[in-house]
Amino acid sequence: MSSANFVDFKDVWLAYNDELLAQGHYAVEAIDLQVRQGEFIAIVGPSGCGKSTFMKLATGLRMPSKGTVNIAGAPVTGPLKISGMAFQAPSLLPWRTTVDNVLLPLEIVEPYRSNYKQKRAEYEERARALLRKVGLGGYEDQFPWQLSGGMQQRASICRALIHEPQMLLLDEPFGALDAFTREELWCILRDLWTEQKFNVILVTHDLRESVFLADTVYVMSKSPGRFVVRREIDLPRPRDLEITYTPKFTDIVHELRGHIGAIRKTGVEVAK
Repeated sequence: MSSANFVDFKDVWLAYNDELLAQGHYAVEAIDLQVRQGEFIAIVGPSGCGKSTFMKLATGLRMPSKGTVNIAGAPVTGPLKISGMAFQAPSLLPWRTTVDNVLLPLEIVEPYRSNYKQKRAEYEERARALLRKVGLGGYEDQFPWQLSGGMQQRASICRALIHEPQMLLLDEPFGALDAFTREELWCILRDLWTEQKFNVILVTHDLRESVFLADTVYVMSKSPGRFVVRREIDLPRPRDLEITYTPKFTDIVHELRGHIGAIRKTGVEVAK
């Protein structure tokens, strides 16, 4: 594996059980993917195409039936400690304050867990600083039910980043939010990534979101999912929301929409 590649999938296939494997029924097939250190990628495609299955492989929650997955130069053999995750539902614990929800990974993940009691004050200041960075200063000691959906999702992203992971995996993180809140969170995520340059894998149905945030967008086929289009987003960074109204941005979104429309109609592989 090249030292420049942080994520490396080589001919990865996954069937969810031995019976499906014996029948040759795969959830994803022939996945080849190389992601550079610090790269932001987005994965789009029709519902049920295997996007979430791919995420499970990238986090070590599932092992491939065939092929190999290497992350950060090492084979993936189980759940990765170097990754953080956020989903469509923020899933904050209702009995914990915002700051205590953000601190949760540090109570669970080594090496932080062993030092948690001694370093609680230091960790809490880190959590409060992160919350201030995403606009939640003043809400640190409130409970989830006192926060809007957008605020809860900001807290969820802070929780995913508190242990300073090398890779952030986002599965439809903004899908349940209104358009204005969603765009606000795009900018927050953009700024966090620009500052820290962790790897990001974003699964989304929102093509505008993928084009605004990502360096590279991958389109998956119908199940069994495979990558059928790789589109580098050659828009300058840093990107402001104004870019989403430009002809070049709109052209890329329409191009991706055309690929997905072709997949929906035929299920056949479209040209890369």
